[in-house]
Amino acid sequence: MQEDYTTPIESGPPPIRPPEYTPFRRLPWLLGLLAGLLVVLVLPHVVQEVQFAAARGRMLGEAEVAREILGELPEPEERFPLVVKAVEPSVVGIETVQVVDGRVPRDEWAFPLRGPYQLRAQGEGSGVIMDAEGYVVTNFHVIGRADKITVKLADERTVDDVQVVGVDPATDIAVLKIGASGLTAAKWGDSDAVDVGDSVLAVGNPFRLARTVTSGIISAKSRRGIVEDLSYQDFLQTDAAVNPGNSGGPLVNMSGEVVGINTAIYGERYQGISFAIPSHIAKDVYEKIKTTGTVARGWLGVGLAVFTEKSAARLGLEEPHGALVGSVVPGSPAEKAGIQIDDVIVHWNDEPIDDATDLRMAVAGTKIGSKAKVKLLRGGRTEEVTVTVGQRPPGLKR
Repeated sequence: MQEDYTTPIESGPPPIRPPEYTPFRRLPWLLGLLAGLLVVLVLPHVVQEVQFAAARGRMLGEAEVAREILGELPEPEERFPLVVKAVEPSVVGIETVQVVDGRVPRDEWAFPLRGPYQLRAQGEGSGVIMDAEGYVVTNFHVIGRADKITVKLADERTVDDVQVVGVDPATDIAVLKIGASGLTAAKWGDSDAVDVGDSVLAVGNPFRLARTVTSGIISAKSRRGIVEDLSYQDFLQTDAAVNPGNSGGPLVNMSGEVVGINTAIYGERYQGISFAIPSHIAKDVYEKIKTTGTVARGWLGVGLAVFTEKSAARLGLEEPHGALVGSVVPGSPAEKAGIQIDDVIVHWNDEPIDDATDLRMAVAGTKIGSKAKVKLLRGGRTEEVTVTVGQRPPGLKR
């Protein structure tokens, strides 16, 4: 019998073989793990950015609506909430850190060995965004000694990308540039147009109480000699409550416009007398710093003496009216024009000069290199000289 060599039929379950290994076999699991990690790490940031964007959108919408309605409400008290909404998105808090190097004292129990240490002095203030590109106005004294500046926005964002564009210690103004998007700029108002008795609001961060609003009126204008070492002072006085931390924040009119930068108070705490740099000074300094990084001013080159009734009598004058020349800088425009000690300057380019501050402000605002006609009193006679206005040297105090 011929044998059959065909493959026999197998019975029972098929043999179990190990699965073939491929490098992509675990890919779905790995992708799932990575996706989970990304959600954990990125989602909070995304949610936070969405919250910031929502806050910005809400505040911007409210600001636009408020500005439209403000022109229709006659009573200041009815306008307050709208004024706040119009300016609030532009007000920032400013926190500073100053590092001071020193030596550990011998009796310091925590440091038994003498050695170097650092003190961190913290400061606070306010500012106002005047350009949506990130330009912020504040006081020089808020950031002048800072090694680190942090800006807190109205939508709760914290900005560490802060650049000092320029400063002007003579008026106590500084301009910052912050790296942030979605900013709302405030609008400049005309400080010359406000009258004593007009309602104003002060907005800022006193004692780090963010976006605190206080109300008051313009109590006086052209206050001078208020802050020591400020060459140019023409403050608005207000009774709006201003405290430490308000410095650099805006003083706004009933149209939601910035008419002043809150700068000083009478005494260490609020007593009903506060002072703001008027916008006609602050805006001019801001625009010059923003454009050039510095402030170029006209210069005469005289030292101005305190003009008293006794001084006037000595010079044969009835009253101390004008700016009394106490010294003349050698080689200065004043010397070249023939101005002398004890001259009393009473007019600058036909602008009346009542006191030393009037002269400083007039000279500073005159175009460098231009000719200025100066009327003065000398030995009982009226004289007139022509001055070629120079540029004020940096750091000069006269």
